[in-house]
Amino acid sequence: MPRKLLPLSTSFSFKIFSSTSEFPSNWNDFSANNIFFSKEYLYILEVSSPNNILSNFIGLFHGEKLVGVALTQFNNLSLVNSYGERDNCIKNKIRTFVFKNFSSNVLVVGNNTLTGQNTLCFSEEVPAKNLINLLYEAVEELQRQIQKNGQKVHLVIYKDFPEMQIPLFELPKFNSFYKFTTQPNMVFSIKEQWKTFDDYVADLTKKYRDQFKRARKKSEGITKRKFSLEDIENYKGRIVELYLNVAEKAPFNTFFLNDDHFEIFKKALKDKFLFYGYFKDETLIGFNTLIKNGNDIDTYFLGYDEKCQRERMLYLNMLYDMIAYSINKGYRRIVFARTALEIKSSVGANPKVLYGLMRHNNRFINFFVPKLFHYFEPKMEWKERNPFK
Repeated sequence: MPRKLLPLSTSFSFKIFSSTSEFPSNWNDFSANNIFFSKEYLYILEVSSPNNILSNFIGLFHGEKLVGVALTQFNNLSLVNSYGERDNCIKNKIRTFVFKNFSSNVLVVGNNTLTGQNTLCFSEEVPAKNLINLLYEAVEELQRQIQKNGQKVHLVIYKDFPEMQIPLFELPKFNSFYKFTTQPNMVFSIKEQWKTFDDYVADLTKKYRDQFKRARKKSEGITKRKFSLEDIENYKGRIVELYLNVAEKAPFNTFFLNDDHFEIFKKALKDKFLFYGYFKDETLIGFNTLIKNGNDIDTYFLGYDEKCQRERMLYLNMLYDMIAYSINKGYRRIVFARTALEIKSSVGANPKVLYGLMRHNNRFINFFVPKLFHYFEPKMEWKERNPFK
């Protein structure tokens, strides 16, 4: 049956919320297929966003009816050493200076802490382009509010849309935006014939079965433990240390998590948030985190001791453990997100291209955004693998 559209004679409006306590009672109607639109998850962003990120939430209305929800994050990148020490040279110093002075205040329409279309969810009762136009107006109003508070937005970025949704933005309001792609989202699809993890291993070619066996051999003596909230609290200092070991080595950073982030996450999402610690001789040497999201498992942040990672192939073993859990529990996909593309490919994840839209609010600079984007965006060379027979 064709979908029933609401009458367009009724007026459209939006509301910008700074707190989840202000949400309409039916907000969670839009989170049935994506936990990242839920009030419970958005509360985490409200109280435990990274120190340089301010989250706002947008409700889109048709008359009195809530017909769409969206997330924005205002990022002050001048508070983060985004490029770190990866290029300790004059070029990097120039790039950092220009970046922090002309492009550091970024309004992201979407979720900067996740990969994927966690930006906008809307009802099919209203034409999508009407809501995209309405979202644009809400984002423009949010920029005015930020400016009234004494800050300036340099860049506006609509983040992580699949190719099929990009035509929604083919509107006059978006003519000045530059369409771009960055690293793909690595997604692992679980085949129907895999009933257990052993079925997955049996489906690997000899080369990648040997890789699996070698990784498991290296991990002998390491134990894995599922953490409760109390465990997360007790190991807090070590968890932060291990997280930073990984985060600070990233080629480009836009934030660092707060020290209490995982505790707040566990309190808010309870059993939908999984935290696993890896131990060697009673010492925590690594951890990873997973989020149950409908039929998907979304991987979240992790950390490890660099020496143990190299000697014990710890990261690869974590990937196998995530796959084992997801297959054995009957999930359909694992969203592995960005970073470490080749090793994720080697266990069976496939790249999914995502698009963004970017506009610099200085018209002169905006003219050069296509060239500047490739100058500032770290280039990542990698080779896609196919580990299956």
